Amino acid sequence: MELWPGPREELDVETGYGTVHVHRYGARTGEPIVLLHGHAGHASNWYPQIAALGENHPVYAIDTLDDPGRSVQRAVAAGSEENAAWLGEVLAGLGLERVHLVGLSYGGWLALNQAVHAPERLASIVPLDPGGIEKVPARFYAHMIGGLFGMLAPRPLRPALGRLLANPALSSPSEMIAPLMLGMRTYKPNTRPAARPFTDEELSSIQLPTLVLLGRRSALLRPRQVLKRVTALIPNVQAEIVQRAGHGLNLERPELVNERLLQFITALQPEPTRSE
Repeated sequence: MELWPGPREELDVETGYGTVHVHRYGARTGEPIVLLHGHAGHASNWYPQIAALGENHPVYAIDTLDDPGRSVQRAVAAGSEENAAWLGEVLAGLGLERVHLVGLSYGGWLALNQAVHAPERLASIVPLDPGGIEKVPARFYAHMIGGLFGMLAPRPLRPALGRLLANPALSSPSEMIAPLMLGMRTYKPNTRPAARPFTDEELSSIQLPTLVLLGRRSALLRPRQVLKRVTALIPNVQAEIVQRAGHGLNLERPELVNERLLQFITALQPEPTRSE
């Protein structure tokens, strides 16, 4: 977390599924941006986004339940409704309304799921290379294994391997690699189910403004097919394939991701009320 700008606050929110840890940074006014990391990640993964997003918005990064962050799970959120419930309790506990919910990978699935099942506190969603649009392909697991072997390579070779495999973790700062590897080796999630694909009816039910960014070299998705599905089904969607990026596009193309996020959110701001 030292990669984040400061100062930041740490908050704990009690839910029916456990204590959820939240990191807060940024402006005291403006519409809040809430960040949801990917599977086996934690809030520190957003360090390239925090300063840019926090300049004009309060930013909240959640350590999601059943991942190796500082949240403490006491009950498994086994289904879609349960996951929407604990996240809704977090937003309520923080007193947040009109939230721009941004999620990467499994966090993108959580954002889509919230828009389907409990959109009341949301202003928009931004799924980044999200789960839940199509079945996870076998190459994704091969990609994960390749990344783990890449960690064993000599440090000077890792950036080149990272570009070859479209795996930004191989060129991430050592401060991030150490806890990532510790989590991979020692953290055993509870019985959280995989991010199931959403049905056509579920995606069509999303009425919120939606921005979907997909990595051109994603190991999780077939970006062209996903682009076609979300644009056909989600009524108010903008979608883009990000070139020279894989599944971790917020780390690989941070400036572009930050620019797209802020442009999208700014365009949704309510018009100021004119005084008579």
